[in-house]
Amino acid sequence: MRKTVYLLLCAMVFSFVNTVKADEGMWIPMLIGKNYEQMKKQGFKLTAKDLYNANGSSLKDAIVHFGGFCTGEIVSDKGLIFTNHHCGYDAIASNSTAQNNILDNGFYAKNYGEEKPIDGLFVRFLQRMEDVTAQVNEATKGLKGAEKASKMLEVFNTISKAAVTGPTIEANVKDFYKSNQFILFVYERFDDIRLVGAPPQNIGKYGGDTDNWEWPRQTGDFSVFRVYAAKNNAPAKYAADNVPYKPKKFLPVSIKGVKKGDFSIVYGYPGRTDRYLTSYGVDLATEK
Repeated sequence: MRKTVYLLLCAMVFSFVNTVKADEGMWIPMLIGKNYEQMKKQGFKLTAKDLYNANGSSLKDAIVHFGGFCTGEIVSDKGLIFTNHHCGYDAIASNSTAQNNILDNGFYAKNYGEEKPIDGLFVRFLQRMEDVTAQVNEATKGLKGAEKASKMLEVFNTISKAAVTGPTIEANVKDFYKSNQFILFVYERFDDIRLVGAPPQNIGKYGGDTDNWEWPRQTGDFSVFRVYAAKNNAPAKYAADNVPYKPKKFLPVSIKGVKKGDFSIVYGYPGRTDRYLTSYGVDLATEK
């Protein structure tokens, strides 16, 4: 989904029954543990710290912010990423030529040496989150309108800069609940990302819709990339002798399928959401 990212991470719980039914709820990872007991009753078999752990490996370390506009999942101990075809579309197209049109014909690297470096593509791993609402509210107390908005941006920048501890660390503050809560997000950025595989675009964008705005969809909407790092496993710019990144956590791929009662969770980076919009907000958006 190509759009400006507003909310950073969400989770939604499902239980497979005769039809797929989603429980109500969308949570940022550092708060989803509050639902742990209910999730256990629905079949969740991991621990609360497996959901989010700022001081150790957890699901957050297997989910990447892909290119600044999509979600990707690390699915191997060698940095392999699954993402959507439409998320990798530009990378695939930019490596296509008249002689070797991998966008039309598809592409699968047979070894590391055939994987294609993508200039400008990056992924970010979430390191930690911190509620900074009190700091923002204190700094903007008594202010209104443009003056408050200007001061808020100033405070965001100050908090973000203080959280950056190295050249590969990035941070930003996002507002939630219509600027009633403010959360700092701190990331580690990797810039050596290579294309590993993609289906022909008549599969990846079957039906002619490159992005995912039309439903129902029956597309093979996937592409495969890999994160590379320096030999010490640290982030590094592209270099021929970089090696596949060894993640703190990865999602093992199962081919067993699902059965009635299985638990599932969606964990990723949505573009934006009005999940918590009040009835008054809905009225304002639709009627005013």
